[in-house]
Amino acid sequence: MLIVMRMGATDEQVRGVLARLKEFDLDGHLSPGKERVVIGAVGVIGDPDIRHQMGRMSGVEEVIAISRPYKLTGREFQKEETIIDVGGVRIGGGTMVVMAGPCSIESEEHMVTTAKAVAASGAQILRGGAFKPRTSPYAFRGLGEEGLQHLATAREETGLPVITEVMEARDVDLVARYADILQIGTRNMQNFMLLDEVGLARKPVMLKRGLSATIDEWLLAAEYIMAKGNRDVILCERGIRTFETATRNTLDLSAIPVVKRLSHLPIVSDPAHGTGHWYLVEPMARASMAVGADGLMVEVHPNPDHALSDGPQSLTLENFDSLMKSLERVGEAVGHPLAAQPQMAAVGD
Repeated sequence: MLIVMRMGATDEQVRGVLARLKEFDLDGHLSPGKERVVIGAVGVIGDPDIRHQMGRMSGVEEVIAISRPYKLTGREFQKEETIIDVGGVRIGGGTMVVMAGPCSIESEEHMVTTAKAVAASGAQILRGGAFKPRTSPYAFRGLGEEGLQHLATAREETGLPVITEVMEARDVDLVARYADILQIGTRNMQNFMLLDEVGLARKPVMLKRGLSATIDEWLLAAEYIMAKGNRDVILCERGIRTFETATRNTLDLSAIPVVKRLSHLPIVSDPAHGTGHWYLVEPMARASMAVGADGLMVEVHPNPDHALSDGPQSLTLENFDSLMKSLERVGEAVGHPLAAQPQMAAVGD
């Protein structure tokens, strides 16, 4: 349920409501709005009279029952869009960020070379995989902490914040020491212990949609993170598994405006995993921008033919530069421009 405080409600009245919720074994989550405070009550509501009791408390204007299974991620809890600031890059709020870099970090030289190129083309965030979940146990599975160190070096060279995947709850502290954004991959969308752990990490988290997950299941997975106190959650549509075989997955572009209607959280599109073919990345990236995505995740490699993972869907440095120029034109046409880079990103060669 949501408890809407009156305009001008005092801090003491808000604290009183939170204390009363705790007596009912409910967690109160504050959402300070422009005009009034909303408190989301999360937990098992055993007493049906709780709503009436809370509604009689000092400073409370109304108590609203929420019919959707997710509470904190929904628009009912927070009307305004969530905007997440990561190292000076704002995710959400009407502009679009581009997260770019290799699927797998292969060496320091490889990561730094790619990072400098994507920064020069206008990317705002670096991506790179140090821990890689692979379908085959014999495929390259990442460099681990060595890869994280290379990613940190690339951040120092370019000034761009970095995002990388964490796969296990035991690795959250390690990855958080290096990364600015923690990524939860599609295979781990419902790894609830991992979601709880990143919810405690106090680092922004990007949650990819599961291979066959409904939007409700996806938002409920985000609810796990937010229920642990982490409000900086980014959603990522990366394609779902359908009967179609012409593409690796089916990029569900309709999910972007649907999520925008249901949730206040920013949403990123991953056209590389969504299609599996490099030549489809640019058209689907432009389409994602047109339907309102807050960001893109793009795989870029200096030599995709020799990439240790996901070469067929990776852009060359030249193709990525072409993509960024194309997105500038699309952004102007649809009124959804690219976000600004952090100031340090314009570093020398």
